[in-house]
Amino acid sequence: MTLVPPLPLPEAEALAAFARRDRRYDGRFVVGVRTTGIYCRPSCPARRPRPENMALYPDIPSAQAAGLRACKRCLPDDAMQDREAVRAALDAIRGQGGPVTLSVLAERTGYSPDHLARIFRRAVGLSPAEYGRALRLERARDALGQEANVTDAILEAGYETPSRFYDEAKDRLGMTPSAWQRGGEGVTIRWAVVPTTLGDMLVAATDKGICRLSFGEGVDSLAQRFSRAELVEGGEEFTGLLRRVIAEVEAPGSDPDISLDVKGTAFQERIWAELRRIPAGETRSYAQLAAAAGHPKAVRAAGSANGANNVAVLIPCHRVVRSDGSVGGYAYGPEIKSALLEREKRR
Repeated sequence: MTLVPPLPLPEAEALAAFARRDRRYDGRFVVGVRTTGIYCRPSCPARRPRPENMALYPDIPSAQAAGLRACKRCLPDDAMQDREAVRAALDAIRGQGGPVTLSVLAERTGYSPDHLARIFRRAVGLSPAEYGRALRLERARDALGQEANVTDAILEAGYETPSRFYDEAKDRLGMTPSAWQRGGEGVTIRWAVVPTTLGDMLVAATDKGICRLSFGEGVDSLAQRFSRAELVEGGEEFTGLLRRVIAEVEAPGSDPDISLDVKGTAFQERIWAELRRIPAGETRSYAQLAAAAGHPKAVRAAGSANGANNVAVLIPCHRVVRSDGSVGGYAYGPEIKSALLEREKRR
């Protein structure tokens, strides 16, 4: 196989994407086939050529410069156009102060609304509307930490009215904007430190769900995270939830429906959602995690989002290992990570 550098991603990752016909990689590189004189997109449905007859090209011009023509079956030129359309749509959403309708995005890219929606979701993992909402929420979180006035912060983030923000944020922020701005002021968080076979475990929850699960920490660390929240130890209602959490830690994957109250950037929340989709007993590499989230190039960012997880086990960041299969790092030590993985293998 001939390799034409530089590719925008590792060679092994490109070959693996081509082997499994992964549509998420369309537009990132093309595959040349010397025996037929064509270049294809990674998801081409045709039979795979022998490795010695393949060449990987970073883009269409480099494949054409090698004398190759576009495959008439998979139409790789269209994939590149799709990628540019998605990039233009992202730029439009990011540059707009408020919501951008799908029809406006379609007009700017020259695509039909339905087709643009399909390729946008395939590339980003969210619809244009979902991405816009996540972006505004992320901006609102940042602004609420800086603005003295909550209403000003909400309007600065791109919402037409505060009520619009409250409608979108009520199921995701877990606390009111004012409480968020003031370090959890007015929010009650119940907590307990309980013994487990992995060591002492801190569990904390708002009325919406678990907001912190960690090992080897106490209430002092919780107070640093939520400096103005009311921290209440235990409680009758909390006891039932605590039992479920302990059972999930002792037998990971047995109770996946425990409610959470977690917050992060749009990308972090996408990574955390993908972590929860990894079945107990299986692992993923950071590259696989980034690709599953729709951002195959963001391997480092996926690792950072994995490390920013505040709810161990329930958001199973321990199921992400190094590409060579070794356990890798873990906030609470490789011993706990290895023990969790071993438990899941035995289930």
